[in-house]
Amino acid sequence: MLRGVSAISVDKKGRLALPTRYRDALVAHCEGRFVCTIDHQLPCLALYPVPEWEVIEDKLSKLSSFQPAERRLQRLLLGHAFDCEMDGQGRLLLGSTLRQYAGLDGKAMLVGQLNKFEIWDEQTWQQQIRQDMDTQAESNHLISERLADLSL
Repeated sequence: MLRGVSAISVDKKGRLALPTRYRDALVAHCEGRFVCTIDHQLPCLALYPVPEWEVIEDKLSKLSSFQPAERRLQRLLLGHAFDCEMDGQGRLLLGSTLRQYAGLDGKAMLVGQLNKFEIWDEQTWQQQIRQDMDTQAESNHLISERLADLSL
């Protein structure tokens, strides 16, 4: 459902407008309610429709607080989780801590990832894409078993 890349803006108040092509489907799917958190591996945000976030939250709840790596992941994702609701103009307000983490101030990119969006600072997104393309070209012969079965 969530696919494609869209150039968006984050205004001075920390709001971003979701592209109109997603709005009706998202209202039907999640009543315009989202959870935004950090990506624990990359300098971007992950924006989940609430039903998709609940799946993630359920998985996180099953991790052990006695295992340092598992507790760390819970702390990072749950600790940064921020509820947002789409307003009548299709805008979402992102928390200041989240915006600071991803360096969001002005131009940004909204990247569909099937069950969620990634939200990137535009310049960081361009750098990441160049790095991904270079890495893909260099390691094209080293593909996982799952990618070997993927026919595009």
